[in-house]
This record gives sequence, C-alpha cells and structure tokens, in this order.
Amino acid sequence: MKKSTFAAMILGTVGGILFALGMCMALIPEWNAFRPGIIMGVIGAAVLLATVFVWRRMENKAPVKLSGKTIGAILIGVVGALLLGVGMCLTMVWSNMAVGIIVGIVGIMALLCLIPFIKGLK
Repeated sequence: MKKSTFAAMILGTVGGILFALGMCMALIPEWNAFRPGIIMGVIGAAVLLATVFVWRRMENKAPVKLSGKTIGAILIGVVGALLLGVGMCLTMVWSNMAVGIIVGIVGIMALLCLIPFIKGLK
C-alpha cells in the first residue's frame, strides 16, 4: 500500500467518525449535546476536506480546478443525497411511506445521473 493511500485511509476514517459522532450528538435529543455535536461535526468535515488536499499533494496531482461542470456535479450530488435522505426520513421517521419512496427514488435517480454527467456518454 502506498503512503498516500494509507494516509488518505486514516484521515478519511478519523474524519468520518468525527463527523458521524458529531451529527449523532447534535441530532439525538437524549444526549443533550447539540452545540458540541455541531462543533465535532464541523471538525470532522474539515478533516475530510483536508484529506482530499493531503492525498492530492502526496500523489503530486494538480489542485482541483473549479469549473462550471465541477460545481454542477457537486450540486447534483448534494441535492441527490439530500433527497435520498429526506425520502428515508419520510418512510422511517414520519411514517409517510408512498411520498418517502417517491422522494427517495428521485434522489437515487439524481445520484445515478452523476455517472454520465461526469464520465460522459460514448
């Protein structure tokens, strides 16, 4: 295993755990830890963002260039993930099965649209 892959794996794991634990702290009312949860979640997100820069630097790759296509792909990914999550919440938390399934399927379709959007069709 290359050093860059190992470093990205460790940083990604630490960042993911911090982010997930922070979101649990913020969203589970029994824990009474909303503010510390937000802080921990932001720290986890920062570690995950730093992972990208560290890995690209260790691989001697150029920095990510922000173009219209890159921003569009990010927006499609964020909207698709949010729709999928809202669909899951509608079905499991709010007991609104039909609407939740439809919203979740729309989110899955948005995420599937990322593949041809990024890679292109041949």
